[in-house]
Amino acid sequence: MSFKHVEFVLGGARSGKSRFAENVAKHSQLPVKYIATGQAGDGEMATRIQHHQQQRPSEWGLVEEPIDLAGVLAEHDAKGQCLLVDCLTLWVTNCLCAQVEDPEQFWLTEKKKFLQQLQKCKGTVILVSNEVGQGIVPLGKLSRQFVDHSGWLHQEVAQIADNVVFVVAGLPQVLKGKV
Repeated sequence: MSFKHVEFVLGGARSGKSRFAENVAKHSQLPVKYIATGQAGDGEMATRIQHHQQQRPSEWGLVEEPIDLAGVLAEHDAKGQCLLVDCLTLWVTNCLCAQVEDPEQFWLTEKKKFLQQLQKCKGTVILVSNEVGQGIVPLGKLSRQFVDHSGWLHQEVAQIADNVVFVVAGLPQVLKGKV
């Protein structure tokens, strides 16, 4: 593989996964670019985004990109750089809800480009995602697609990643590699 280091951090909502990932980035002693996939579609989400921004170090760069994650990784990756992507499940949602003719095919294309680019990265990449596969099977088609595609993405990213950490109640549980 040609990448330097990929860290994959999973956890449920409010599990502490973002805080854990941000601490990993801080301790990397590398310049950090935070890649945000979330979009402020309503006031509550805008407040969440603002809260996240206020918690991050001011010297970190910020790239907001809801769809073209592969392009952002290609543009900002460099040896000696840390890219922190938060979060993959929002990205899956953005792709599956994109205003395109076939959202599922669009998602599969974006995912393929992302996984290919991830393996080419020269710097450190920290990926954050919500583990959604531990609950009941959702009733709606879009919700089932989201859970299925998130789970398949997580499996593929975990194969590429050097370290995989599952955060529960703020406690990191190492699934692969080391903390």
